[in-house]
Parts: sequence; C-alpha cells; structure tokens
Amino acid sequence: MTKRIALTGIMMAQALVLSFFERLIPINFGIPGVKLGLANIVSLVAIFILGPVPALMIQIGRILLAGLMFGSGVSIFYSLSGGMLSILIMILIYKTDMPKVTIIGLSTVGAVFHNIGQILVAALIVKSLNIAYYLPILMVSGVITGIFVGITSRYLVKALYKWNMTGSNQSGILERL
Repeated sequence: MTKRIALTGIMMAQALVLSFFERLIPINFGIPGVKLGLANIVSLVAIFILGPVPALMIQIGRILLAGLMFGSGVSIFYSLSGGMLSILIMILIYKTDMPKVTIIGLSTVGAVFHNIGQILVAALIVKSLNIAYYLPILMVSGVITGIFVGITSRYLVKALYKWNMTGSNQSGILERL
C-alpha cells in the first residue's frame, strides 16, 4: 500500500514537470491549442500500473496544480473539461476489458476525447457551435499525438513491470499493451 501511495505521488510530480516542460517547447504547429500531451503519458501509465482511481487523482491534481502554477482560470477550465472527459473515457474502455484495444488505441481515443471536451466548452463560452468546424483539425492532431503518447506509455509500462516498480499484482496487463 505504501509503495502505491509513493508511486502515485511520484507520478503526479512527473506529470506536473511534463506539463511545465511542454510549455517551454517552442513547437508551433500553426494550429492554436495543439500540444504534444506529454503529461498524458503519466496518466495513461497510471491507468495500467496503479488503476483507475489513482490515475483520475493524478489527472485532476496535475491539471489543477499546473493551472494554478503556470496557467489561468480559463486554462484550468479548458484543461479540466478535456482532461476529465479523456481520462473517464479511457478508464471506461480499460474497465470494460476490451481485448482489442491496446494502450496505443486507448491513448488515441483519449486524445480525441480531450479535444472534443475542449471544443464543447469553447462552444459554450462563445455561445456558438461554429467552433466545431475546428474539431476535425484537432482530431487529426489528437490521433497523431495520441499514437506518440501511446507508444511512449507502452515502453514505460513494460519497463516498470520489468523492474518490478509497479506496486501492482494485476495479471494480463502486458498482454493488453
């Protein structure tokens, strides 16, 4: 139990550092709001290593702390809407034990739903559904970044199991990667 609590804290700190680091990367995709989603690596790994509840706690904690430290109230609102929809959909798919959905597929679905959540909030804020025209562009970027995050997460989960650093006795996880 102590190992799981410590690992949850370490992973929240890692997610926060990745959020900060991502803000420093001078990548301009030419599309406002498109990011790599590096902190989502930690959330995805947490689903597989620690389970849904700690992953949800890491996601909420990271979004709130990053927003308070590096962002604004509006950024917290957008991040929470996308982040919560994303993690809840990923947990739902993970818990239904769909054998065909790998960690890469789960990450891709999460990235797409993150964009959907943010577009829904943006539409509420500007009081117009016209912003939904931006969704296909965000979905393409979400698929690309989701695949990247999924591949990275896959390597991390395998390494954590290899080094016996998981704090988990769940069987069958490696087969789902």
